[in-house]
Amino acid sequence: MKKYLITGLLVWVPLVITAWVLKAIISTLDQSLLLLPQAWQPNNLIGFKLWGLGTLITLLVVVLTGMVASNFFGQRIVRIWESVLNRIPVVKQIYSSVKQVSDTLLGPGGQAFRKALLVQYPREGSWTIAFLTGAPGSELEQHLPSDSLSVYVPTTPNPTSGFFLMMAKKDVVELDMTVDAALKYIISMGSVSPESARH
Repeated sequence: MKKYLITGLLVWVPLVITAWVLKAIISTLDQSLLLLPQAWQPNNLIGFKLWGLGTLITLLVVVLTGMVASNFFGQRIVRIWESVLNRIPVVKQIYSSVKQVSDTLLGPGGQAFRKALLVQYPREGSWTIAFLTGAPGSELEQHLPSDSLSVYVPTTPNPTSGFFLMMAKKDVVELDMTVDAALKYIISMGSVSPESARH
């Protein structure tokens, strides 16, 4: 009986959590319809709510924005828009910080997680997987060993939160593991081996 219960849970838990996450994302994106004038909102036009319509419209707007921003005139519009935002005191700090992070994580040239590493953290003798994010710059270089690396140590099972460290190159071990495989290993709390995570 216990065996069947666990087997059933292993089937249903991932399905339920996946459905719950998708429902939460779609419900959140559907809120974009509230930006439309009251008369244009689908439930006023057709008399009932179309679940997922806001998500489709949001994705369409994002794709169209990307298409426009990719050509010469679109890039000029984006530059003008950014220069306007950079003149507004509080908005400037928020926008530039968010843009820098999003460019690093999402941009085609962004290399947020360049390589999987093995580091000793939170104490010597205790090892964890980390990701190379770059090298310390500017004033920091003067106070650190010349070969220091910027390292992100993610938490388990949520790798979007973690710790930023600067470590000497001799204190890190470069792994022959893809970033995707390392992330799967972290999210699974070590239960999915790096070999199986590659497939």
